[in-house]
Amino acid sequence: MLAALLRQVRPPSPLAGRLAGQSLLFALGEGTFLTGSAVFFTQIVGLSAAQVGLGLTCAGIAAFLAALPMGKLVDRYGPKKMWAVSAVGQAAMFALWPLITDFRGYLVMAIGMEVIGALGNAAHGAYTIDVLPPDQRVRSRAYMYSALNVGFTLGSLAGGIALAFHSNDVLHALPWFTAAAFLVNAAAITRLPRASHDERTAEDRKAKVAGPGPLRNPGWLLTNFFGGVFWTNQVLLNVVIPLWLVEKTDAPRVLLAFLFGTNTVMCIFLPMVTSRGVKDVPTALRAVRISSVFFVVSCLITLATHDTIGWVTIALVWLGHVTVTGAELYLSAANWSFEAELMDPRRRGAYQGAAELSSTLGRVWAPAVYTFLAMNWGASGWLLIAGIIVVATVAVHPSTRLARRFLERHVPADVLADARASSEPEPDVAVGPPSLISPEEPVLDPTPGPVR
Repeated sequence: MLAALLRQVRPPSPLAGRLAGQSLLFALGEGTFLTGSAVFFTQIVGLSAAQVGLGLTCAGIAAFLAALPMGKLVDRYGPKKMWAVSAVGQAAMFALWPLITDFRGYLVMAIGMEVIGALGNAAHGAYTIDVLPPDQRVRSRAYMYSALNVGFTLGSLAGGIALAFHSNDVLHALPWFTAAAFLVNAAAITRLPRASHDERTAEDRKAKVAGPGPLRNPGWLLTNFFGGVFWTNQVLLNVVIPLWLVEKTDAPRVLLAFLFGTNTVMCIFLPMVTSRGVKDVPTALRAVRISSVFFVVSCLITLATHDTIGWVTIALVWLGHVTVTGAELYLSAANWSFEAELMDPRRRGAYQGAAELSSTLGRVWAPAVYTFLAMNWGASGWLLIAGIIVVATVAVHPSTRLARRFLERHVPADVLADARASSEPEPDVAVGPPSLISPEEPVLDPTPGPVR
């Protein structure tokens, strides 16, 4: 039992351990600020709830528009450098938050944060795929996902402790703590090994890559659009099921805390389990099908709680939350494999940006639509929500084939070979020290290669 537990907490490789340490640092800083952000914006900056929401909407639109240009910057200057630049930029922005005193300043800061964050997301995704050996990508990113959730949990605790003081001085310090965490994060990034796309010369960066870009790859755009549809499981998890519990069932509201606690624990301990065996597009599609089954089962369980009472309702609502978390975990494993195999290895930054554009379109409509269907149409609404996922599950299969054929037509075979994950099975026993941040220098795979 103890040996099995130790295998779960040990990274698949020293490099995966270092990347997981970075994920934990990022989430610790981000989670600390997010926990107290609502109070900070309203009590310190002096904004209304409507102003906070409007600013976040504008920032989200800015991030959507910036995704592709930021991805191209990653391809031009290298993922590691742009990742570090983004971390330093975010640290500087967080350090400035206590100086903001009006809505105009808040709006500029919110937009700037999201644009810089878009650069970091594209760079992190491109770097991890670039630097990790093909046969370690999915397992390593699963380990990083667990570390990310540990970091957010610790950040939430730190933010909660800060709120417990009921002190504006302590609230002022929240963004400075996050800024410090991001500076440490940036320093950790600079110590990571250079990926193949960081090694290119200035002439290589200026040279135009032959062939069409990601916006002309319909298979990639469709696959990520359907991926966005699948990620509406987060809307179910964070919005629809909690609203349903409060308004349509007799379950006590305190159950919400246990639901989110269950989700956190599962996302810390189970990513390595659910990612096992996912190594290429066919196994990723199998993971998508499993994810969709969990999603549909969650809908069926939750709709039944409208007519149950007492402990039966509590048990079923909790089970519905567990199954939708299962949908999240299997979908994560599938997404990591799609990213590794269906992107042009020469344009990973641009492909990350295009993926963000397309996946946003696939999920942005869900909060309003799902809430309306569930709260107003009852059982029929829940069945329609499940039906949307079933249709997306069927459609993603031909879209991945279309994306693969596009690459085979437009990318040289020797370059495309890197996009294929290794067909060799991954070892069941992870290697490397048990710490998240390994002091050892990894031995990199010579083949050219954060969710966050």
